[in-house]
Amino acid sequence: MTAQRGHASWVGRVGRVEATVEHSDTAISLGSGTVPVLGTPRLIALMEKATCDAVEEVIDDESTTVGVQVDVVHRRPTPVGATVIVTATVVSIKDARVTYDVSADHTLVSGERVEGIGRGTITRAVVDRRAFLSVQP
Repeated sequence: MTAQRGHASWVGRVGRVEATVEHSDTAISLGSGTVPVLGTPRLIALMEKATCDAVEEVIDDESTTVGVQVDVVHRRPTPVGATVIVTATVVSIKDARVTYDVSADHTLVSGERVEGIGRGTITRAVVDRRAFLSVQP
């Protein structure tokens, strides 16, 4: 798997995702709560997207990363209409495991920025795309 050659250069790579919170992103819509604010599952999905984006330009076409561990704290509510800004930074690589620090802020419609709405770590494994897909139940 050529994705692992030179992987030390991945440390420090950053992925960033911005998304406007819609009704379909709320805890109510996702079934993860009863309030119309950004649901934790959607926040984690945005964080996962940022981790993928961080290594997209350096991972070879035969490889991909898959999530293996998520440790995230969702600290503040984000209303519909606000823009969530998620950042994922590669902090370490051991064997085929890539660990990222993830954080999220939001900007309200008024323009006020609220920092630290979520943070944590996500670990993903580098796998051979074809071998991973060929696993039979």
